[in-house]
Amino acid sequence: MKKILALLISVVMACGMLAGCGSTPVSSSESSTAPSESSESSEPAPEETGWVITAAEDLYGKKIGVQAGTTGETFVTENITDAEILSYKTGIDASLDLKAGALDAVVIDELPAKSIVDANDDLQIVDINLAIEEYAIAVKKGNTELLNSINATIAKIKGDGTYESLVAAFMPADGNIVIPEALATEGDTAVIMGTSTGFPPFEYTDGAGDPVGFDISMSQLIAADMGVKLQVEDMAFDSLLSALDTGVIDFAAAGMSITEERLASVDFSEPYYSSKQVIIIKK
Repeated sequence: MKKILALLISVVMACGMLAGCGSTPVSSSESSTAPSESSESSEPAPEETGWVITAAEDLYGKKIGVQAGTTGETFVTENITDAEILSYKTGIDASLDLKAGALDAVVIDELPAKSIVDANDDLQIVDINLAIEEYAIAVKKGNTELLNSINATIAKIKGDGTYESLVAAFMPADGNIVIPEALATEGDTAVIMGTSTGFPPFEYTDGAGDPVGFDISMSQLIAADMGVKLQVEDMAFDSLLSALDTGVIDFAAAGMSITEERLASVDFSEPYYSSKQVIIIKK
């Protein structure tokens, strides 16, 4: 009898050690090595860290880079609440700070944005139609003779196919820009074009450091029709209007959009290109 009792006691103790003899086995997904439902992961899920931008309001309170004096700067200043706005000489400079984590976003014209993103795999464009704008050439207010000459060239190149050729060269669908051969301009006098390189494909520098781009080529055609040499002066974008006013340059072609504020101090040619503002963020 003692042996039977001892045997029964042994069985009961063994069942206790096995955490419930006769119960359903614990599956691998329910084992003690799996985290409990109340435990928190050391890293948030990807969908919790992604920044989805569907409207301008999603930029509120962010640190945003813009090119000084541009439509992007004006739009962010007037429409984005509580943003910390940092102005840069070029959009490329702003994108470098974005890559380094010093900015949340960059607001800039569409085509320069595409050039920047094409060269930086860790950046992407968000297009929510922030603002539509038209580029035109600016001249000193009252300089009707030069303005008429510029408008005549714009009308001519749009009529004879030259404009489409420039678009195909500097804004190709496959992204492979082929810079046209520079048009030599001659004459006893020069017309001085002011621009701000660092705004591809409209104005930037080639491997030799020479200014090239859609606006440069178009300005060469303007000078050729006038029978004068073209002289290009590269400066900060937000210095162009004052340079016009003081006579340092004769006209400004720099992807400049027509605004009421600018119309108060300069005259604009007929528009030659329509663009829009987009957002660049890190992937």
